[in-house]
Amino acid sequence: MLRKRRPLMAEINVTPFVDVMLVLLVIFMVTAPLMQDGVELELPKETIAPVDIKDIPNISLQSNKTIHWNKKKLGNLVELTQQIGLYLQGNKNGGVYLQADKKLDYGFVMQVMATIKRAGIKNIGMVTDPKR
Repeated sequence: MLRKRRPLMAEINVTPFVDVMLVLLVIFMVTAPLMQDGVELELPKETIAPVDIKDIPNISLQSNKTIHWNKKKLGNLVELTQQIGLYLQGNKNGGVYLQADKKLDYGFVMQVMATIKRAGIKNIGMVTDPKR
């Protein structure tokens, strides 16, 4: 008894491939929104007009971690706390402007900001150069 063989099929069966691709697509569509690390923001691109500096003290931080209070050099964070205490005697709800060199360590800037907050200042304005 001889059986007739069917001719060989030379076409590729793509159905399993399409099934796998659709499953992967669904998996990626579900997990992609969960993989974002931060909050998506669209920040403004415009430059703003400079703010008028009032009679508010200016704290400057140089790249070598030198602290200045209105161009007066301070030795350390303890002296900064004392200056803030003197300032708050006459201005109970006073604020300060803080400007830091961009090469300065972020941790040091945060340490200075924490010192300012602990000393009693509630409003800290960050000073930058306007983008030209």
